[in-house]
Amino acid sequence: MIQRRHLLALPALISVGTMAACGDDSTGSGTAAQSSVEVFTWWAQGSGKAGLDALVEVFATQHPDVEFVNGAVAGGAGSAAKDLLQSRLRAGDPPDTFQAHAGAELNDYIEAGQIQDVSALLDEFGLRDAIPQKLLARLSVDQAIYSIPSNIHRSNMVWGSATVLNDAGIDTSSPPASLDEFLEQLQRLQGAGVTPLSVGTTWTQVHLLEAVLMAQLGADAYNGLFDGATAWDGAEVTAALERFEAMIGHTNADRDDLDWPGATQQVIDGAAGYNVMGDWAIAAFEQAQLALGEDFVAFELPGREKVFGFLADSFTLPEGASHPDGARAWLETVSSVDGQLALSLAKGAIPARTDVDTAEFSEYMQNALTSFAQDAICSSIAHGAATSVAWLTAISEATSQFTTSASDLAGYQRALADAAGSGRG
Repeated sequence: MIQRRHLLALPALISVGTMAACGDDSTGSGTAAQSSVEVFTWWAQGSGKAGLDALVEVFATQHPDVEFVNGAVAGGAGSAAKDLLQSRLRAGDPPDTFQAHAGAELNDYIEAGQIQDVSALLDEFGLRDAIPQKLLARLSVDQAIYSIPSNIHRSNMVWGSATVLNDAGIDTSSPPASLDEFLEQLQRLQGAGVTPLSVGTTWTQVHLLEAVLMAQLGADAYNGLFDGATAWDGAEVTAALERFEAMIGHTNADRDDLDWPGATQQVIDGAAGYNVMGDWAIAAFEQAQLALGEDFVAFELPGREKVFGFLADSFTLPEGASHPDGARAWLETVSSVDGQLALSLAKGAIPARTDVDTAEFSEYMQNALTSFAQDAICSSIAHGAATSVAWLTAISEATSQFTTSASDLAGYQRALADAAGSGRG
């Protein structure tokens, strides 16, 4: 549902780079030895950085004897971070813990023997009863669990400028009822002389693709794309790709030069009407609301049914890391009630735990909690919940070729089908 937002101020967050404190251990020479943890993430800007800073504050309170070493690498959805991480893992130089998306993305690290089973930590931290079963199922691989979830995000959200939409004669009191109605609104925005739909570089285009697939196919058929029940070369997918093609035709010419914050900013600045992005974008809209007094609208991309586009940030325990005790301390903070509350408030997410006090949550966050509990769940492609790293890479390459006119729609669909054949093994 579209929401006209009059926003509350975010809690003050102190930006933290590296926090240090002397540990209790001592070396053979009697000098103080300091415990530390290198935390590798892609939370280097925007709401991601704010969330990391909030977590670090909680970590410093819970584990004052452990030095936090910030290994953040910029790049939306972790595209750059994952490349660097693979290089480090292959070289036998893992960070003490690294961010990963819960779901199929972890399979690459599991098969390579690069991360440890952390099932015992879930028991130690009392998470079995605190994390909903639908999330535990997405964390489990062969009855083992390889990461600790820190939050849950909804991917299939549309963000819009109320001013731009109203100026174009679009009624913002209720959302479009279908993908075709949404496309009609894009055409109206085109006629009004603004960019109808802003988008960024390749990963954000894959993000848009997955939202269209969820909306057009519905949950059962969409989820079937990843276990073979739905054919990537079938007519249902063709219809979705036709709508994706139409949407790309209404996007900004500089899309390949932008990451998600730049694409979102076009809506905030009034240069674009809509943007499809996960709910981490809400922080930017809230901050702009405070500064500019402009309303925005937010709703799930409409389709056959209400769908929660799922992804969850999580943290791992790598094999051969230098500071496993520091990593364990970080995982404890990430999984704690205080840690998840701080991260959720800063990042616009909802907690992975069900026992977090939600009294401070915004209207949007309350809506997301209800949606996750009640609506059909579809795992994200762009954020590694539905596909392995290799499969996502193939989808990304095919999408880039298509959106840069290096392939036609039929060729694009063949490439996606080929990627699925390889991805499912």
